[in-house]
Amino acid sequence: MFFSNRLPAAAVLGAALLFTSCGDKAPERKAATPGPAIPVRAATATLASAPEIYQATGTVRARTTTSLSARIMGHVREIRVQAGDRVSAGQVVAILDAREIETGLDAAQAAREEARSGMPEVDNAIAAAQAQLQLAESTHKRMKTLHDQKSITEQEMDEANARLSMARANHQMALARKKQLEEKIRQADSGLARVSLQKGYAEVTAPFSGIVIERKAEPGMLASPGTPIVVIEQAAGYRLEAAIEEGMLARVRPGTAATVQLDALDNAIETRVSEVVPALDAMSRTFTAKLDLPASPQIRSGLFGRARFTLGERQALLVPVAALEREGQLERVYVNDNGTARARLITTGVRHGDRLEVLSGLTAGESLLLPMEGRLRDGARVEVRP
Repeated sequence: MFFSNRLPAAAVLGAALLFTSCGDKAPERKAATPGPAIPVRAATATLASAPEIYQATGTVRARTTTSLSARIMGHVREIRVQAGDRVSAGQVVAILDAREIETGLDAAQAAREEARSGMPEVDNAIAAAQAQLQLAESTHKRMKTLHDQKSITEQEMDEANARLSMARANHQMALARKKQLEEKIRQADSGLARVSLQKGYAEVTAPFSGIVIERKAEPGMLASPGTPIVVIEQAAGYRLEAAIEEGMLARVRPGTAATVQLDALDNAIETRVSEVVPALDAMSRTFTAKLDLPASPQIRSGLFGRARFTLGERQALLVPVAALEREGQLERVYVNDNGTARARLITTGVRHGDRLEVLSGLTAGESLLLPMEGRLRDGARVEVRP
């Protein structure tokens, strides 16, 4: 039997690589060189007395908002305002087509003039009847004297009585005709006033000074009574309607002082609760507190705002605002760990001047780091300076 003493080429090559690798030394890792120390100042998280502040969010709404609508039926001929325009009380904001009303107005004016034109004739008739009555009374008086003296017959006396009665009747009839004519004139005046009022309804006017917040109609549209044309909110009549937790119902009342901060304004507004709606929302378990806001051209309905109520004093963990670093929704500070900065995620509460309340993530007495230049990072060497 024959056996070969020659190894396969692959085995020889593998063995050579194995010996070669065993003979070399593994490269050594270089130690990370620490960077220069970052100069910082030190601060301490302190437990101190702070105002007990309750904060609620809300929305700015106008005290008075009205939807201006047509009082008569007609096509919209013109709209003179746009959303965002300021209007004054009595300003015309829209005009309806009133040609039919104008025709009725002409007819009413003609009817009134016709009724008034008959008044001179009636007055003349009354004057004539009055003169006839006076004559009949004088004649009757003389005839009565002659009758008593037996100087005239009974028939002549009866004729004098008849003439007096007829004169009185004619006078009363003339007076009655005048009353009828006066009533006709009053009816004509009333009809004219009614048509004139309807013509006035063709002009839609602003009931108060304010801002147009919505335009709901366009020229050519058919408007009927109650159809909204524009929506106006009263200027200088805004308030923040804040949602308050039900547990604060006994502490937030009308007259309670509060500070309102609107994102649209840089400065805070000192105000008071003007009204509380005691009915609670069953879903959110909150009630509504309304806080009056001052007149300002920057305030609009729909703005987001925060209302802060100071309800007393309490103990709180406070840190300098300068120690806080925000990144998106994360809030962190750096604590001193024997000359090394360690990042600590925290949850903050209400700000008190240059200090901030910490709700979680720190304990009283911990040393915080305030960078004097640049930004800190977790694990960085720090040098505390006075």
